[in-house]
Amino acid sequence: MTDFASLGLAEPILRAVAAEGYETPTPIQAQAIPLIRDGHDVVGIAQTGTGKTAAFVLPLLHRLEQLRREAFAEGRKALVQPRTCRILILAPTRELATQIGDCVRAYGRHLRPSMAIILGGVKPGPQIRAINQGQEIIVATPGRLLDHAGAGVLRLDCTDMVVLDEADQMMDMGFLPGVRKIMARLPKDRQTILLSATMPKQIRGLADDFLNNPQEVAVAPQSRPIDRIEQKVLLVQADAKRQTLVDLLRGEGVERSIVFTRTKRGADKVAAFINAAGLRSESIHGDKSQSQRERALNAFRNDQVRILVATDIAARGIDVDGISHVFNFELPNVPEAYVHRIGRTARAGANGVAVSLCDHTERSLLRDIERLIGRALIAPQPDRKSTRLNSSH
Repeated sequence: MTDFASLGLAEPILRAVAAEGYETPTPIQAQAIPLIRDGHDVVGIAQTGTGKTAAFVLPLLHRLEQLRREAFAEGRKALVQPRTCRILILAPTRELATQIGDCVRAYGRHLRPSMAIILGGVKPGPQIRAINQGQEIIVATPGRLLDHAGAGVLRLDCTDMVVLDEADQMMDMGFLPGVRKIMARLPKDRQTILLSATMPKQIRGLADDFLNNPQEVAVAPQSRPIDRIEQKVLLVQADAKRQTLVDLLRGEGVERSIVFTRTKRGADKVAAFINAAGLRSESIHGDKSQSQRERALNAFRNDQVRILVATDIAARGIDVDGISHVFNFELPNVPEAYVHRIGRTARAGANGVAVSLCDHTERSLLRDIERLIGRALIAPQPDRKSTRLNSSH
């Protein structure tokens, strides 16, 4: 049985891991940590919930500790110059960037790396002041980082290591051109780690262009939801969806749930309908300010609110255990997003239920999802007029 000590991490990091209560690395951690620790470029194919954040944060902290020792041995007082960073971590959503920052603080508690989190939705002034000082680690969303780099606030020519987390989500959100511009500003002899739940052609192309002889680590079948999620599809008329959803939310065993909508306005409308029906919910999407999003997430985490209504932007950034159900009020336009949405449940070894409401205009989206995951989610309908719950189990 592998333990963290056998992965060759520095002692202060092992102490922090032990304090978090972790004993045995997950499969991606066991495979990726030694490769990243030894300086290899890595492509990791892993879904959220597999422990992938620690799989790159732990070895990067180890590498940072090595860089500090080298600087000390050479008599250099500062590891970073003003307006630079040594480690850059890019994430598609503000929530995920914040979550990665939390992991860096927890695992780096005895190393205390200097770190700035750079994201949109907040004033740039404090970020600019943090960048001016120079940071050992910057965790950022691509848009805001590119703003700072383009304005000459941030230099990327001293960056030793870069991580592209949730690369397929970055692609879905239209960030790839910006990511390419960022990568072009980095030194050629850097270490690059790319993580993605799926590996479509464009992401494979990104890896080919920017990684040097990468080692590949895959810990889950691509685009396959985990077996512990019971997947159901309910065929309903569009105008009956809201009431059907409320009835489902009142059902037995629904403890903590996320409802996914396709649009920001849709999220607010669905949340308003749920609240009017006497159930408490909060909505979270890209038009909300960062403080509003954090308030809603904290209320959800702390059980003040048991229902969160979200757009796909939140699918990757919500790392909350104990989500019993995911409801797809509308099916996503991109089939891969279905995998990420339902991956919010059945975390940490638990079981979960994913229920999708599908009206007649969404049948082609349902077929795309079934093709991607390699199984039928709905049985042939003997009576097309009837509405029924169909389980894939």
